[in-house]
Amino acid sequence: MTIQTVANLKEFFRDALHDALSHQHVAVEGETEHYVVNVLTMFSDADALYERHSHNGVHTRDSRTHLKPLAMMLGEALEAPTSEARFRGLQRLGDVSLFIAGFFSAGFARKLVDIDYHIAMGGRAYGTRADSCPPARGRTLRQVFAELAMKFVPVVDALNEISETAYQHSDRDRLRLYELWVKTGSERSRQLLRKLGVEPAPAARTLLAH
Repeated sequence: MTIQTVANLKEFFRDALHDALSHQHVAVEGETEHYVVNVLTMFSDADALYERHSHNGVHTRDSRTHLKPLAMMLGEALEAPTSEARFRGLQRLGDVSLFIAGFFSAGFARKLVDIDYHIAMGGRAYGTRADSCPPARGRTLRQVFAELAMKFVPVVDALNEISETAYQHSDRDRLRLYELWVKTGSERSRQLLRKLGVEPAPAARTLLAH
């Protein structure tokens, strides 16, 4: 694994995402690509991704950070007192799900909640956000969220490619890639398996669906 010095993080994510989308043969609108770049840039700062436990309402250096469960985020969004707060909650749920599924998919293998849960929650959050987008906001936001909802898995595949640059897959990774393919239908996982000498069996996903 090599370390690459980046002068401008947003430009790095823009170029890396564009290349990954092209390599994965995923076509998205320019506004959608720009939105994802902004999400990646924003969450590169851990303070934007994680939340802090406060002591009597005061954040300190020793305050513990945590990632709020997606189900809790969804509940808070749906029960928000205003439409604007509901929109923000759904958007954050989609953003967090996209980022975590895109950059931390390998870490789900040993957890009760897997990547397919994040994909389902994120896709639905973006879809609901698109359907409820106020007309005054214009068509652009609706189109961005609708496209992310429809192409959530392919975009996650592109982010996986960025996160795994220069990564060498082990035998355990082969099993994990197969599991990801069965659960999500990820085209990238299927292609990687073939490169590693494993031919995914369509019957596996068919049996799971039934």
